[in-house]
Amino acid sequence: MKFRRQRIDDGGVNLTPLIDVVFLLLIFFMVSTTFTKESRLQLELPTAEGESVSDDTDLIEIIINAQGRFQVNEQSLGDGGLEALRKALQNVSGGDTMRPVTITADANSPHQAVVTAMDAAGRLGFVKLRITTQEADASPN
Repeated sequence: MKFRRQRIDDGGVNLTPLIDVVFLLLIFFMVSTTFTKESRLQLELPTAEGESVSDDTDLIEIIINAQGRFQVNEQSLGDGGLEALRKALQNVSGGDTMRPVTITADANSPHQAVVTAMDAAGRLGFVKLRITTQEADASPN
C-alpha cells in the first residue's frame, strides 16, 4: 500500500509566538515600572538683605497664647472661637482686606488655633498674611 504524504500548506507566518512574547514583555514592563506620585511642595524660600521696613500703622495682629486664646490688636477675645475672631477682624479692619495680618503664636499654642486664625482671615478675604512665632515662657504657670 502506498500512502500519499499530505502536503502542509505553508501559507503564512505563525504570529502566535510573537504575540506571546509581546504580551510577556508588556507584563514585565508593567510590573517593573514604579509609579510615584510627587506630593511634595516645591518651595523657594525668600531671602532678604538690609533693614526690614514694616508699616505698623495698618497692621492687624492676631496673638495666640499657649492655651489657644486669641487677641486681635491687643484686645482679648476670651474663649471665643472662629466666629468671635471673624467679627473682631471685621471690626478692626473696617472691611479693608488689603491690610496685612500677622499671626503671632506662642511656641506651645495648639496648631488648631493657628489654623483657625488663618481660616478666619482667609474667609474674610485677607491676602497679606504673615506668620511669626514667639518663644515659650521659661517660667511655669
